[in-house]
Amino acid sequence: MFNPPPLSLYVHLPWCVRKCPYCDFSSFEGADPLPEERYVAALLADLEQSLPRVWGRRIQTVFFGGGTPSLFSPEAANAFLEGVRARIPLNPFAEITLEANPGAIEADKFRGFREAGINRLSLGIQSFNPRHLQALGRIHDDREARRAAELARAHFDNLNLDLIYALPEQTAAEALEDVKAALAFAPDHLSAYHLTLEPGTAFHRAPPPIPDEDAAYAMQEEIAAALESAGYRHYETSAFARPGRECRHNLNYWQFGDYLGLGAGAHGKLSFPPQGGGRGGNADESATSAPRILRQARHRSPETYMEQALAGGGVESEQAVDDGDLPFEFLMNALRLTEGFSVPLFEERTGQPFSAIEGKLLEARGKGLLEREGEIWRPTERGRNFLNDLLELFLPEK
Repeated sequence: MFNPPPLSLYVHLPWCVRKCPYCDFSSFEGADPLPEERYVAALLADLEQSLPRVWGRRIQTVFFGGGTPSLFSPEAANAFLEGVRARIPLNPFAEITLEANPGAIEADKFRGFREAGINRLSLGIQSFNPRHLQALGRIHDDREARRAAELARAHFDNLNLDLIYALPEQTAAEALEDVKAALAFAPDHLSAYHLTLEPGTAFHRAPPPIPDEDAAYAMQEEIAAALESAGYRHYETSAFARPGRECRHNLNYWQFGDYLGLGAGAHGKLSFPPQGGGRGGNADESATSAPRILRQARHRSPETYMEQALAGGGVESEQAVDDGDLPFEFLMNALRLTEGFSVPLFEERTGQPFSAIEGKLLEARGKGLLEREGEIWRPTERGRNFLNDLLELFLPEK
Protein backbone atom coordinates (compact mmCIF):
# COMPACT_ATOMS: atom_id res chain seq x y z
CA MET A 1 0.00 0.00 0.00
CA PHE A 2 1.36 3.43 -0.98
CA ASN A 3 2.29 5.58 2.02
CA PRO A 4 3.00 9.15 0.90
CA PRO A 5 5.77 11.08 2.65
CA PRO A 6 5.06 14.09 4.88
CA LEU A 7 3.73 17.12 3.02
CA SER A 8 5.05 20.65 3.51
CA LEU A 9 3.87 23.96 2.06
CA TYR A 10 6.36 26.44 0.62
CA VAL A 11 5.07 29.97 -0.10
CA HIS A 12 7.22 32.29 -2.21
CA LEU A 13 6.86 36.04 -1.68
CA PRO A 14 9.16 37.41 -4.39
CA TRP A 15 9.60 41.12 -3.70
CA CYS A 16 12.68 42.83 -2.22
CA VAL A 17 13.68 46.40 -1.48
CA ARG A 18 16.88 45.75 -3.41
CA LYS A 19 18.23 42.56 -4.98
CA CYS A 20 21.51 41.46 -3.42
CA PRO A 21 24.41 40.90 -5.85
CA TYR A 22 24.89 37.28 -4.71
CA CYS A 23 21.20 36.26 -4.88
CA ASP A 24 20.01 33.84 -7.58
CA PHE A 25 16.54 33.32 -6.11
CA SER A 26 13.38 34.44 -7.90
CA SER A 27 13.16 37.95 -6.47
CA PHE A 28 12.19 41.35 -7.80
CA GLU A 29 12.77 44.94 -6.68
CA GLY A 30 10.05 47.52 -6.40
CA ALA A 31 6.26 47.07 -6.29
CA ASP A 32 5.45 49.83 -3.81
CA PRO A 33 2.84 49.34 -2.54
CA LEU A 34 2.86 45.55 -2.67
CA PRO A 35 -0.24 43.97 -4.26
CA GLU A 36 -0.89 42.03 -1.06
CA GLU A 37 -4.60 41.39 -1.44
CA ARG A 38 -4.30 40.23 -5.05
CA TYR A 39 -1.25 38.09 -4.36
CA VAL A 40 -2.87 36.34 -1.40
CA ALA A 41 -5.97 35.71 -3.54
CA ALA A 42 -3.71 34.20 -6.24
CA LEU A 43 -1.94 31.99 -3.69
CA LEU A 44 -5.24 30.65 -2.37
CA ALA A 45 -6.59 30.13 -5.89
CA ASP A 46 -3.41 28.20 -6.72
CA LEU A 47 -3.88 26.10 -3.58
CA GLU A 48 -7.48 25.31 -4.54
CA GLN A 49 -6.34 24.18 -7.99
CA SER A 50 -3.77 21.89 -6.33
CA LEU A 51 -6.17 20.23 -3.88
CA PRO A 52 -6.97 17.21 -6.10
CA ARG A 53 -3.26 16.32 -6.12
CA VAL A 54 -2.96 16.38 -2.31
CA TRP A 55 -6.46 15.32 -1.31
CA GLY A 56 -6.64 13.60 2.08
CA ARG A 57 -3.19 14.78 3.15
CA ARG A 58 -2.21 17.15 5.95
CA ILE A 59 0.26 20.05 5.82
CA GLN A 60 3.00 19.45 8.39
CA THR A 61 5.09 22.61 7.97
CA VAL A 62 4.77 25.99 6.25
CA PHE A 63 7.67 28.16 5.08
CA PHE A 64 7.38 31.73 3.75
CA GLY A 65 10.49 32.37 1.64
CA GLY A 66 11.55 35.00 -0.83
CA GLY A 67 12.42 37.63 -1.72
CA THR A 68 11.76 39.36 1.55
CA PRO A 69 8.56 37.93 3.05
CA SER A 70 8.69 40.37 5.96
CA LEU A 71 7.81 43.17 3.52
CA PHE A 72 4.28 41.74 3.62
CA SER A 73 2.00 42.76 6.45
CA PRO A 74 1.01 40.47 9.33
CA GLU A 75 -2.58 40.91 8.15
CA ALA A 76 -1.69 39.41 4.76
CA ALA A 77 0.07 36.48 6.42
CA ASN A 78 -2.92 35.91 8.66
CA ALA A 79 -5.37 36.05 5.74
CA PHE A 80 -3.32 33.48 3.85
CA LEU A 81 -3.00 31.08 6.80
CA GLU A 82 -6.72 31.35 7.51
CA GLY A 83 -7.35 30.53 3.87
CA VAL A 84 -5.07 27.50 4.07
CA ARG A 85 -6.85 26.15 7.16
CA ALA A 86 -10.20 26.55 5.40
CA ARG A 87 -9.04 24.45 2.43
CA ILE A 88 -6.70 21.73 3.66
CA PRO A 89 -5.89 20.17 7.06
CA LEU A 90 -2.98 21.93 8.76
CA ASN A 91 -1.23 20.21 11.64
CA PRO A 92 -2.17 22.24 14.75
CA PHE A 93 1.47 21.93 15.86
CA ALA A 94 2.88 22.82 12.44
CA GLU A 95 6.19 24.64 12.29
CA ILE A 96 5.41 27.91 10.43
CA THR A 97 8.52 29.84 9.40
CA LEU A 98 8.84 33.34 7.99
CA GLU A 99 12.05 34.74 6.52
CA ALA A 100 12.76 38.34 7.54
CA ASN A 101 15.45 40.90 6.79
CA PRO A 102 16.68 43.40 9.40
CA GLY A 103 16.06 46.34 7.09
CA ALA A 104 12.38 45.48 6.59
CA ILE A 105 11.07 44.89 10.10
CA GLU A 106 10.07 46.60 13.34
CA ALA A 107 8.72 45.52 16.73
CA ASP A 108 5.03 45.84 15.84
CA LYS A 109 5.53 43.70 12.74
CA PHE A 110 7.26 40.97 14.71
CA ARG A 111 4.41 41.00 17.20
CA GLY A 112 1.84 40.90 14.41
CA PHE A 113 3.49 37.97 12.64
CA ARG A 114 3.59 36.03 15.90
CA GLU A 115 -0.11 36.71 16.49
CA ALA A 116 -0.87 35.62 12.90
CA GLY A 117 0.48 32.14 13.70
CA ILE A 118 4.11 32.41 12.61
CA ASN A 119 6.00 30.43 15.26
CA ARG A 120 9.51 30.36 13.79
CA LEU A 121 11.48 33.31 12.42
CA SER A 122 14.49 33.09 10.14
CA LEU A 123 16.42 36.36 10.18
CA GLY A 124 18.82 37.10 7.32
CA ILE A 125 21.64 38.78 9.24
CA GLN A 126 24.43 37.53 6.90
CA SER A 127 27.07 39.51 8.85
CA PHE A 128 27.41 41.88 11.78
CA ASN A 129 30.36 43.62 10.13
CA PRO A 130 29.38 46.93 8.44
CA ARG A 131 32.09 46.57 5.78
CA HIS A 132 30.88 43.12 4.78
CA LEU A 133 27.23 44.14 4.82
CA GLN A 134 28.05 46.94 2.41
CA ALA A 135 29.99 44.55 0.16
CA LEU A 136 26.98 42.21 0.12
CA GLY A 137 24.65 45.01 -0.92
CA ARG A 138 22.47 44.61 2.18
CA ILE A 139 20.03 47.41 3.03
CA HIS A 140 20.75 47.14 6.78
CA ASP A 141 23.85 48.05 8.77
CA ASP A 142 25.38 46.34 11.81
CA ARG A 143 23.29 48.33 14.30
CA GLU A 144 20.06 47.38 12.54
CA ALA A 145 21.22 43.76 12.44
CA ARG A 146 21.71 43.70 16.21
CA ARG A 147 18.46 45.53 16.88
CA ALA A 148 16.50 43.13 14.64
CA ALA A 149 18.06 40.09 16.32
CA GLU A 150 17.19 41.53 19.74
CA LEU A 151 13.56 42.16 18.73
CA ALA A 152 13.26 38.73 17.09
CA ARG A 153 14.55 37.04 20.22
CA ALA A 154 11.99 38.93 22.30
CA HIS A 155 9.02 37.85 20.15
CA PHE A 156 9.90 34.33 18.97
CA ASP A 157 10.94 31.31 20.99
CA ASN A 158 12.16 29.56 17.82
CA LEU A 159 14.70 31.73 16.03
CA ASN A 160 17.17 31.09 13.22
CA LEU A 161 19.92 33.50 12.25
CA ASP A 162 21.49 33.27 8.78
CA LEU A 163 25.18 34.04 8.34
CA ILE A 164 27.37 33.91 5.23
CA TYR A 165 31.13 33.32 5.35
CA ALA A 166 33.98 33.51 2.83
CA LEU A 167 32.84 37.07 2.10
CA PRO A 168 34.84 39.56 0.01
CA GLU A 169 38.17 40.17 1.79
CA GLN A 170 36.91 38.48 4.96
CA THR A 171 39.39 36.95 7.39
CA ALA A 172 38.84 33.85 9.53
CA ALA A 173 38.87 36.04 12.62
CA GLU A 174 36.10 38.22 11.17
CA ALA A 175 34.01 35.16 10.31
CA LEU A 176 34.32 33.95 13.90
CA GLU A 177 33.37 37.42 15.19
CA ASP A 178 30.10 37.11 13.26
CA VAL A 179 29.44 33.75 14.92
CA LYS A 180 30.18 35.13 18.37
CA ALA A 181 27.88 38.10 17.74
CA ALA A 182 25.10 35.74 16.65
CA LEU A 183 25.54 33.52 19.71
CA ALA A 184 24.99 36.53 21.96
CA PHE A 185 21.30 36.37 20.96
CA ALA A 186 21.05 32.64 21.82
CA PRO A 187 19.38 31.57 18.54
CA ASP A 188 17.79 28.13 18.52
CA HIS A 189 19.16 27.49 15.04
CA LEU A 190 21.99 29.00 13.04
CA SER A 191 22.67 28.65 9.31
CA ALA A 192 26.19 29.32 8.05
CA TYR A 193 26.39 29.44 4.26
CA HIS A 194 29.50 29.58 2.11
CA LEU A 195 29.25 32.52 -0.32
CA THR A 196 28.98 31.14 -3.84
CA LEU A 197 29.10 33.12 -7.07
CA GLU A 198 25.97 31.80 -8.73
CA PRO A 199 25.46 32.18 -12.49
CA GLY A 200 23.18 35.06 -13.39
CA THR A 201 24.11 37.16 -10.35
CA ALA A 202 25.97 40.46 -10.24
CA PHE A 203 28.80 38.77 -8.30
CA HIS A 204 29.16 36.17 -11.05
CA ARG A 205 29.40 38.85 -13.73
CA ALA A 206 31.91 40.90 -11.73
CA PRO A 207 33.50 38.61 -9.10
CA PRO A 208 34.64 40.32 -5.89
CA PRO A 209 37.91 39.33 -4.15
CA ILE A 210 36.82 36.35 -2.04
CA PRO A 211 38.94 33.96 0.08
CA ASP A 212 40.43 31.00 -1.79
CA GLU A 213 39.23 27.43 -1.20
CA ASP A 214 41.77 26.67 1.51
CA ALA A 215 40.93 29.83 3.46
CA ALA A 216 37.18 29.20 3.08
CA TYR A 217 37.60 25.62 4.27
CA ALA A 218 39.51 26.82 7.33
CA MET A 219 36.68 29.25 8.11
CA GLN A 220 34.15 26.47 7.77
CA GLU A 221 36.08 24.26 10.20
CA GLU A 222 36.49 27.04 12.77
CA ILE A 223 32.81 28.04 12.55
CA ALA A 224 31.69 24.44 13.02
CA ALA A 225 34.01 23.96 16.01
CA ALA A 226 32.82 27.20 17.66
CA LEU A 227 29.14 26.31 17.24
CA GLU A 228 29.53 22.71 18.36
CA SER A 229 31.39 23.86 21.47
CA ALA A 230 28.46 26.21 22.17
CA GLY A 231 26.03 23.28 22.17
CA TYR A 232 24.81 23.34 18.56
CA ARG A 233 24.61 20.13 16.57
CA HIS A 234 25.93 20.27 13.01
CA TYR A 235 23.06 18.29 11.52
CA GLU A 236 23.21 19.41 7.89
CA THR A 237 25.85 20.83 5.56
CA SER A 238 25.10 24.47 6.47
CA ALA A 239 22.79 24.08 9.48
CA PHE A 240 23.38 23.98 13.23
CA ALA A 241 20.72 23.60 15.91
CA ARG A 242 20.18 23.17 19.59
CA PRO A 243 18.76 19.71 20.40
CA GLY A 244 15.19 19.43 19.11
CA ARG A 245 15.36 22.73 17.19
CA GLU A 246 16.30 21.37 13.78
CA CYS A 247 14.28 22.99 11.00
CA ARG A 248 11.45 20.50 10.42
CA HIS A 249 10.53 22.04 7.08
CA ASN A 250 14.03 21.66 5.66
CA LEU A 251 14.43 18.20 7.17
CA ASN A 252 11.43 17.15 5.11
CA TYR A 253 13.22 18.36 1.96
CA TRP A 254 16.41 16.52 2.83
CA GLN A 255 14.56 13.30 3.67
CA PHE A 256 12.87 13.39 0.26
CA GLY A 257 9.49 14.42 1.59
CA ASP A 258 6.86 16.22 -0.48
CA TYR A 259 6.28 19.96 -0.70
CA LEU A 260 3.64 21.98 -2.47
CA GLY A 261 5.16 25.20 -3.77
CA LEU A 262 2.91 28.26 -4.19
CA GLY A 263 3.88 31.70 -5.45
CA ALA A 264 5.82 33.29 -8.30
CA GLY A 265 8.80 31.09 -9.18
CA ALA A 266 8.01 28.45 -6.55
CA HIS A 267 8.93 24.80 -7.12
CA GLY A 268 7.27 21.72 -5.69
CA LYS A 269 7.60 17.93 -5.45
CA LEU A 270 4.61 15.63 -5.06
CA SER A 271 4.45 11.81 -4.82
CA PHE A 272 1.67 9.59 -6.10
CA PRO A 273 0.98 5.83 -5.95
CA PRO A 274 3.05 3.72 -8.35
CA GLN A 275 1.51 2.78 -11.65
CA GLY A 276 0.48 -0.81 -11.05
CA GLY A 277 1.02 -1.78 -14.63
CA GLY A 278 4.38 -0.11 -15.11
CA ARG A 279 5.03 2.32 -17.90
CA GLY A 280 3.13 0.31 -20.46
CA GLY A 281 0.05 -0.07 -18.27
CA ASN A 282 0.24 -3.87 -18.22
CA ALA A 283 0.69 -5.91 -15.04
CA ASP A 284 3.84 -7.66 -16.24
CA GLU A 285 7.58 -7.47 -15.71
CA SER A 286 7.49 -3.76 -16.60
CA ALA A 287 5.49 -2.96 -13.45
CA THR A 288 7.25 -0.71 -10.96
CA SER A 289 6.87 -0.15 -7.24
CA ALA A 290 8.49 3.29 -7.49
CA PRO A 291 6.14 6.15 -6.62
CA ARG A 292 5.28 8.56 -9.39
CA ILE A 293 7.05 11.79 -8.49
CA LEU A 294 6.07 15.03 -10.13
CA ARG A 295 8.09 18.23 -10.00
CA GLN A 296 6.23 21.49 -10.62
CA ALA A 297 7.30 25.06 -11.33
CA ARG A 298 5.07 28.14 -11.02
CA HIS A 299 5.23 31.14 -13.36
CA ARG A 300 8.24 33.22 -12.37
CA SER A 301 6.94 36.72 -13.13
CA PRO A 302 4.76 37.93 -10.22
CA GLU A 303 2.29 39.62 -12.56
CA THR A 304 2.06 36.59 -14.83
CA TYR A 305 1.70 34.31 -11.82
CA MET A 306 -1.17 36.34 -10.37
CA GLU A 307 -2.97 36.50 -13.71
CA GLN A 308 -2.57 32.78 -14.39
CA ALA A 309 -3.30 31.56 -10.86
CA LEU A 310 -6.48 33.63 -10.65
CA ALA A 311 -7.48 32.26 -14.05
CA GLY A 312 -6.87 28.66 -12.98
CA GLY A 313 -3.31 28.01 -14.18
CA GLY A 314 -0.58 28.97 -11.72
CA VAL A 315 1.60 26.00 -12.70
CA GLU A 316 3.86 26.77 -15.64
CA SER A 317 5.47 23.34 -16.03
CA GLU A 318 5.32 19.80 -14.67
CA GLN A 319 7.83 17.03 -15.09
CA ALA A 320 7.74 13.43 -13.93
CA VAL A 321 10.97 12.14 -12.39
CA ASP A 322 12.28 9.08 -14.20
CA ASP A 323 12.55 5.96 -12.04
CA GLY A 324 16.24 5.75 -12.88
CA ASP A 325 16.84 9.21 -11.44
CA LEU A 326 15.16 8.54 -8.10
CA PRO A 327 18.20 7.10 -6.26
CA PHE A 328 20.35 10.12 -7.15
CA GLU A 329 17.59 12.60 -6.29
CA PHE A 330 17.11 10.93 -2.91
CA LEU A 331 20.84 10.83 -2.12
CA MET A 332 21.44 14.39 -3.34
CA ASN A 333 19.24 15.48 -0.44
CA ALA A 334 19.81 12.81 2.21
CA LEU A 335 23.62 12.95 2.08
CA ARG A 336 23.52 16.61 3.14
CA LEU A 337 22.48 15.31 6.57
CA THR A 338 25.21 14.53 9.07
CA GLU A 339 23.24 11.46 10.18
CA GLY A 340 22.70 10.31 6.61
CA PHE A 341 19.77 8.00 5.90
CA SER A 342 18.40 4.57 6.71
CA VAL A 343 17.94 1.78 4.19
CA PRO A 344 14.18 1.53 4.97
CA LEU A 345 13.76 5.27 4.31
CA PHE A 346 15.46 4.94 0.93
CA GLU A 347 13.23 2.02 -0.03
CA GLU A 348 10.08 3.77 1.23
CA ARG A 349 10.69 7.12 -0.48
CA THR A 350 11.96 5.74 -3.81
CA GLY A 351 10.13 2.40 -4.03
CA GLN A 352 13.42 0.82 -5.11
CA PRO A 353 15.37 -2.02 -3.48
CA PHE A 354 18.54 -1.32 -1.55
CA SER A 355 20.42 -3.33 -4.17
CA ALA A 356 19.88 -0.41 -6.59
CA ILE A 357 22.51 1.64 -4.72
CA GLU A 358 24.41 -0.92 -2.63
CA GLY A 359 27.32 -1.26 -5.05
CA LYS A 360 27.89 2.49 -5.24
CA LEU A 361 27.56 2.83 -1.46
CA LEU A 362 30.26 0.20 -0.97
CA GLU A 363 32.45 2.00 -3.49
CA ALA A 364 31.99 5.28 -1.61
CA ARG A 365 32.80 3.57 1.67
CA GLY A 366 35.97 2.15 0.12
CA LYS A 367 37.00 5.71 -0.77
CA GLY A 368 36.43 6.88 2.79
CA LEU A 369 33.41 9.02 1.85
CA LEU A 370 30.72 7.01 3.64
CA GLU A 371 30.43 4.92 6.77
CA ARG A 372 27.82 2.38 7.83
CA GLU A 373 26.23 1.62 11.18
CA GLY A 374 23.62 -1.12 10.89
CA GLU A 375 21.06 0.14 8.37
CA ILE A 376 22.31 3.73 8.60
CA TRP A 377 24.63 5.16 5.95
CA ARG A 378 26.19 8.53 6.67
CA PRO A 379 28.92 10.68 5.11
CA THR A 380 32.27 10.67 6.85
CA GLU A 381 33.98 13.96 7.59
CA ARG A 382 35.79 13.52 4.28
CA GLY A 383 32.47 12.82 2.56
CA ARG A 384 30.95 15.99 4.01
CA ASN A 385 33.92 18.05 2.90
CA PHE A 386 33.85 16.57 -0.61
CA LEU A 387 30.10 16.17 -1.00
CA ASN A 388 30.13 16.84 -4.75
CA ASP A 389 32.68 14.06 -5.28
CA LEU A 390 30.52 11.74 -3.21
CA LEU A 391 27.35 12.55 -5.15
CA GLU A 392 29.06 12.10 -8.52
CA LEU A 393 29.35 8.38 -7.77
CA PHE A 394 25.55 8.11 -7.87
CA LEU A 395 24.84 10.10 -11.03
CA PRO A 396 22.50 8.05 -13.23
CA GLU A 397 24.00 6.68 -16.41
CA LYS A 398 22.30 8.11 -19.48
